[in-house]
Amino acid sequence: MTYQLILFSLVIFTLNSYASQLAQADYVLVKKSDRTLSLFSNDQLIKSYQISLGKNPIGAKIQRGDRKTPEGLYQIDFKNRQSKYHLSLHITYPNKRDKARSLERNLNPGGNIYIHGLPNKNNAALLIGSDWTNGCIAVSNKAIQDIAKYVPDGTPIQITP
Repeated sequence: MTYQLILFSLVIFTLNSYASQLAQADYVLVKKSDRTLSLFSNDQLIKSYQISLGKNPIGAKIQRGDRKTPEGLYQIDFKNRQSKYHLSLHITYPNKRDKARSLERNLNPGGNIYIHGLPNKNNAALLIGSDWTNGCIAVSNKAIQDIAKYVPDGTPIQITP
């Protein structure tokens, strides 16, 4: 009986491991106009989340301090578990195109763009449903924990108007 239980447990563990591997996102799509962030694996939608953007959400980020969320193709390159926003995933903004566009205007493109949860302070839940970041993409704390499980480092992220 014990042998069968061990075998059954091993099969369940293997199936769960396989299922979690299938659920890894290979692409993240942010639609700023819809305020959504969607995770895809092999062109299949895994999950979608409501988001908040920078306080000045229309148009692409051009310079530090403009409070715009970037638009373009980037990567999620690391997770910051020591974030002041619960948990955060770094986005590789600015890319070469962003840098060139800002340089043409003699501007600093800025940086430190993340997908993150809510601030680690009281009344943070009041921010849900409004655009309040300095250019980052914000989600609930539950959502950022979920996203972090599905999105490995190196995952491409497309941010569209």
